[in-house]
Amino acid sequence: MASLGTAAIVERLRAARIVPVLVIEDALDAAPLAGALTTGGLPIAEVTFRTAAAGEALRRMTGENPDILVGAGTVLTPTQAAEAVDAGAKFIVAPGFGPAIVDWCLDCGVPVFPGVCTPTEVEMALARGLTTLKFFPAEPAGGIAYLEAIAAPYGMVEFIPTGGINAANIGPYLAFRKVVACGGSWMAPAKWIAGKQFDRIRDETRAAVAAVTGGVR
Repeated sequence: MASLGTAAIVERLRAARIVPVLVIEDALDAAPLAGALTTGGLPIAEVTFRTAAAGEALRRMTGENPDILVGAGTVLTPTQAAEAVDAGAKFIVAPGFGPAIVDWCLDCGVPVFPGVCTPTEVEMALARGLTTLKFFPAEPAGGIAYLEAIAAPYGMVEFIPTGGINAANIGPYLAFRKVVACGGSWMAPAKWIAGKQFDRIRDETRAAVAAVTGGVR
């Protein structure tokens, strides 16, 4: 897959509406996992850097499944960001607003979606020209009601809510016009991945895609 700019990445996310957030313990699971997601209708993923296998998993996922759009999540340092990009990540997601990571990505032309949870953090992102931001942790922070409240003053900002989102509560988020997509792991939880339940992941992904309907307010 050719290099994509931020606008192109955002449009891919917007089209998918759901971003599977993956915790992979064994890099050998990466390729069949990517196949299950793609067959299920979600050729997109965020591989979290929460495990030692993350870099190699990302490399295998992008190398063996070139049509899937893969980013790196839970990126905490510029070194991790560089490792992720070297392994094939097309975008970087951070849990919070880390200036060092954000600046590294901007300097290198890598799309980055830092996490925000307060108006102050939103304005820190705006100061660097970023207008599509991860909202994290979505449910513990107050859910869709809180997101609507902090989004109100910032008409130019869109959000990718992540954290506690599942099939039962995703609807109101996706109905909010300032939400690009939602991150979630319910269609591919870590225990299913570790158990190599790829058919189950495929079927749950199909169900998730089928459930993503509704208007925008």
